[in-house]
Amino acid sequence: MPAKDWSIEGRYVEYCSCDLGCPCESMGEPTQGICTGAVGFIVDEGHCESVKLDGLKVVATFHFPRAIHHGDGHMQPILEDTITDEQKDAIFYILSGEDQPVGTMFQIFSVIVDHHHDPILSKLDFDIDVKARKAHVNVPNSLRVRSEPIRNPVTDGEHRILTTLPNGWVFHEAEGAVGFAKSVGDLKFDLNGSHSSMAYVAWGPNGLKYDLEESRKRFPLN
Repeated sequence: MPAKDWSIEGRYVEYCSCDLGCPCESMGEPTQGICTGAVGFIVDEGHCESVKLDGLKVVATFHFPRAIHHGDGHMQPILEDTITDEQKDAIFYILSGEDQPVGTMFQIFSVIVDHHHDPILSKLDFDIDVKARKAHVNVPNSLRVRSEPIRNPVTDGEHRILTTLPNGWVFHEAEGAVGFAKSVGDLKFDLNGSHSSMAYVAWGPNGLKYDLEESRKRFPLN
């Protein structure tokens, strides 16, 4: 069958067990030796063929025993219980990395995630304010996370960290934050004051839809 046409533009957040600044984004090794946490995105505008994805919220918990490029990862997706069957099929098609070129986000995850846990369908309280560097995810009896601005330890003022990845495969620019995350689902963790970042994203069948310059024009952070 021919590849499906799809697009997602929205907001993305990640929480992981690394210290602030996550060395993995600079090709380093994870701070704790493992990589565990949660990621999520909110679709502001999106479709898969004729199926509208606007407003969908998608979260996943994950665990990798080493840096993620070594693989052997676990992942458990979490979707709103109001999602339609057509939307669910569309989201899982996108997440599968099927028909996507090597080196694009979901194709990479299809290679490094070897253990797929049953998805959770639940009420999902989830919001991201990229410019304010704040986000939260609340999934009853499963996951509770939040991001807030990093504070200067001397002045207690907000401390801004902007990660720029001209050749990134998840995002081009992300605001750094401090994360607090607790999961009691299949993949359990309790993270306090660890790394978080959030970004505006635009993904399609060939990966990030825009280069760094165009992304800055469409999603200015200042």
